[in-house]
Amino acid sequence: MPIKAILTDIEGTTSAVSFVFEVLFPYAARHLPDFVLRHADEPQVAEQLAAVRAESGEAQADTQRLVEILLGWIAADRKATPLKALQGMVWAEGYRAGQLKGHVYPDAVEALQRWKQEGYELYVYSSGSIQAQRLIFGCSEAGDLTPLFSGYFDTTSGPKREVASYRHIAQAIGRPAEQILFLSDIVEELDAAQQAGMQTVGLARDGGELPGHGSVASFAVIDLARL
Repeated sequence: MPIKAILTDIEGTTSAVSFVFEVLFPYAARHLPDFVLRHADEPQVAEQLAAVRAESGEAQADTQRLVEILLGWIAADRKATPLKALQGMVWAEGYRAGQLKGHVYPDAVEALQRWKQEGYELYVYSSGSIQAQRLIFGCSEAGDLTPLFSGYFDTTSGPKREVASYRHIAQAIGRPAEQILFLSDIVEELDAAQQAGMQTVGLARDGGELPGHGSVASFAVIDLARL
């Protein structure tokens, strides 16, 4: 069945893992405490802080304690949805201030632009919040890339290593899973997508292989017509 839609991961796939771990995470760790203290009473922030209390099991935690919990989650690279949402808000301030520019590999930019022109639907699925995804592409070093994408998915659609998440995404896209190509650098994610019926290509940018999946070092060598 021919591919009609492409679903791509971000970290290690369209963008360098180092950008996330060496730029975005340290920026959030530095600025999140002040951000939370300044905005704790605003509805969208208060909603996420309530979710932190629930997920941490500390129902009575005050704002300072919540900051401590969040910093611990950042240090542990915990895939907690309220943390991702708050990080996205902090990064939004940084992007608006011009302190951050999203990294997207040039080969990914070129391929995504070409695929869009050729009529493929493009989607993103990342553990980072949808807001963070929009920011990394919207304020990228290559300019605003958000017009390329038809939709975004994050962990609210389910964990990235679970088959059900990809079935849910295929349903949301409105296409049979067999018509969707998933791109990632993580073999467990590729396995889950494959088990859901999607086609897969692994990004092994530093060489090597992702067992069970075709592997490439660059978007430039992905030939959709041959998949």
